[in-house]
Amino acid sequence: MSAIIHGGDLSDLVAAFPDAPQPLIDLSTGINPWPYPARPSDDAWRRLPQREAEQGCIDALSSYLGADGESIILTPGTQLAISLLPHLIAPRRVAIVSPTYAEHAAAWRSAGAEVFEVASQALADTGADILVVTNPNNPDGALHPADVLLDLAKAQAARGGWLIVDEAFCDVVPSASLAAHGGASGLVILRSFGKFFGLAGSRLGAVLAPPELGQKLRHAMGPWAVSGPALEIGAAAYRDNEWISATRRKLKAESVRLDQLFATHNLSVIGGTPLYRLAETGDAATLKPHLARAGIHVRSFDYNPAWLRFGLPADESAFQRLAAALESFQ
Repeated sequence: MSAIIHGGDLSDLVAAFPDAPQPLIDLSTGINPWPYPARPSDDAWRRLPQREAEQGCIDALSSYLGADGESIILTPGTQLAISLLPHLIAPRRVAIVSPTYAEHAAAWRSAGAEVFEVASQALADTGADILVVTNPNNPDGALHPADVLLDLAKAQAARGGWLIVDEAFCDVVPSASLAAHGGASGLVILRSFGKFFGLAGSRLGAVLAPPELGQKLRHAMGPWAVSGPALEIGAAAYRDNEWISATRRKLKAESVRLDQLFATHNLSVIGGTPLYRLAETGDAATLKPHLARAGIHVRSFDYNPAWLRFGLPADESAFQRLAAALESFQ
């Protein structure tokens, strides 16, 4: 099995373009480049994660999402949950709205499930036991209406199936979240912390699930699954309404600025979220290495060679280097 390519790893760029100017600019992920100002206590590093700290983080996330805290299971990032779910739900026929995050299909296939990709408009007619939807989708930012997804979840539950909704990027479109329905039969919701809050290294995530499945997930992860510092950081961040509101405004403004830059350089923005933009160009195969020579890493896709995904430049220097690289592209 070939390795899945992800954004965020600069090692290949360093090896292929050793003379690229420093510092390297990583635009290959959808991680907020202006992270939450995390200040965990010294005790959080010295002690095993405390039950009180875990409950504090759950309570903060419950309030932030408008969700029932009883439905929330904290995880060390959502990747572990993606890998474990196929072993907690009997692997059967799995339909995944695609293209999307490749780890979903890989996890179900590794557990022996029959996996097939579908377009969003065909999701209700697959007959699959398990439906997987990323909302908003990565990489195109496509949104599925909440009422449509809730109807799908009810239909899946009635037939003993599941709807799994990956809301990794839903912090920038909170109205699309199903979190208020977390714990409903047949519905599993995945939430990421590191993307919107800009702290991917904290490895904090959450699953919202019915009680029986939640208990299975807790047992599979074992004790102390989430670090003490991550619990403290998450609790503080989820309660910081002022930072959350200001960050949503900033991400929106910076994504609009990026769109305006692309419009002057024949890059068609065909989707995305305020955390990343998906552009289409017939020159993608030559533009990506051109940007790499300028020390800029962007995300390409083997299933669509005309697509490039751009995260947001972290500062004015990075933005101007991107602008200069696009200007010099022939």
